[in-house]
Amino acid sequence: MGTTTRMGYRDMLLGCIADDFTGASDLANTLAKGGMATMQFVGIPDGAAPPDCEAGVVALKSRTIPPAEAVAQSLAACEWLLAQGARQILFKYCSTFDSTKQGNIGPVAEALIERLGADVAVVCPVFPATGRTLFMGHLFVNGVLLSESGMQNHPLTPMTDPDIRRWLGHQTRGEVGLVPFSVVRQGFDAIGLALADEAKAGRRLAVIDAVADDDLLAIGGALGEAKLVTGGSGIALGLPENFRKKGLLTGRGTSFTKGRGGAAVLSGSCSNQSRAQVKAYTAKHPGLAVMPDDVVSGAMTAKAAFEHVMQRIGHAPMVYSSADPAEVRAAQERHGKAEVAEAIEGFFGELAVMLVDAGVARLVVGGGETSGAVVTALEVNRFHIGPEIDPGVPALAAEGPRPIRLALKSGNFGALDFYEKALAALGTS
Repeated sequence: MGTTTRMGYRDMLLGCIADDFTGASDLANTLAKGGMATMQFVGIPDGAAPPDCEAGVVALKSRTIPPAEAVAQSLAACEWLLAQGARQILFKYCSTFDSTKQGNIGPVAEALIERLGADVAVVCPVFPATGRTLFMGHLFVNGVLLSESGMQNHPLTPMTDPDIRRWLGHQTRGEVGLVPFSVVRQGFDAIGLALADEAKAGRRLAVIDAVADDDLLAIGGALGEAKLVTGGSGIALGLPENFRKKGLLTGRGTSFTKGRGGAAVLSGSCSNQSRAQVKAYTAKHPGLAVMPDDVVSGAMTAKAAFEHVMQRIGHAPMVYSSADPAEVRAAQERHGKAEVAEAIEGFFGELAVMLVDAGVARLVVGGGETSGAVVTALEVNRFHIGPEIDPGVPALAAEGPRPIRLALKSGNFGALDFYEKALAALGTS
């Protein structure tokens, strides 16, 4: 059984580090559905976790920062989670492996391996419920190779190679291994033996194939004693059962209550799915399109957008900068990639604060970077996990100086009517 060092409760069991805010809520959703009392923290907390937290998810905004900074932040999060008693660490990144050749996933994974003394860690950016599958080390999105899925046009992390071993090889020092689908289908014993062989061969990171939830459950069963796990939120499907078999879960769950009041939607994602969702939503609700050039130049300000929204607040208006990727690239060439990203994120963060301070009680945000900017600006401390809206996206109740109900959606996630469903899940007007 677990220890009882904190006010008579067990210590944290699973400690998770997420490289963005939407990914953190996606993971928290998976763990909560698996029966773990889960809480999402915004950044590394100053104090201890609540004593009834079985799975703690630390949300960082480290996906696109310099690798050395991402490593430092991730190691700091790891230390905090270990101090809470975490028996296993999970490093969560996007199921489309959002990372450049010079990116952060490899360096962070290697640093965590060293800190934890792990022999080997799986690399599994898979989420079948949203069409992310891995076969022979190649990542697919809805049956299409990652490099042909639209992710090759991502403004910050264009994914031009679906071979995850090869992509990860650009970022790491050692050789990257592979546990193929044929082994995965043999079950968790075979998976465990294959991972042991990878470790013996000196391959401390091993990409592992999976095309269905059953594969992820088998992989999870092989990871009961793993010190480090890495992957998309799907890799967490089988982890709660390991703790349940040991009699460590209490079944308490997490608390969430709906909000009541005005609502608005903010979208800063340029993915194909996000643009389709924006089109569907603005066919029924007021929408304000925000162009990157206008934000950078100051022609469009958060105050102007705020006034536009508040005049239409009874109709749950949307403010969006979900421009065509070509338009975004052109703006980046004119002003600089970092400058455009900073301007857009700052705009949405400032707008969110204005809206919530004016009484908006429900806010739905599309896009990982946009979500991070909004949550940071609102000074959220942590989230209670609510019901799932669409695969990978739960309703959230925020704790902090501005209590609010939020939904944070990764760009490619959600059905066309996601925003309508999200508002209903968060509460009523």
